[in-house]
Amino acid sequence: MSQDLLATFTEVLTEEFGIEADQVTPDATFEALGLDSLDVVELTLVLEEKTGVKLEDEELEDVRTVQDAMNKVQEKQA
Repeated sequence: MSQDLLATFTEVLTEEFGIEADQVTPDATFEALGLDSLDVVELTLVLEEKTGVKLEDEELEDVRTVQDAMNKVQEKQA
């Protein structure tokens, strides 16, 4: 499941934000990928469309890496 989710994150980050696919790894920080907090909010909105999982703003406060975000989505899917 996490490989599928990583593929979804990679697709969104490359298509919506122009990030190179090989830069999208679980331990990549959003800061290193060039995303600011508003970009992360936009990312979650796109991910909500693709996964059906809505992340609240409070849930994003401690999200720093792709893996952190994937963990939040997986927790909500469980």
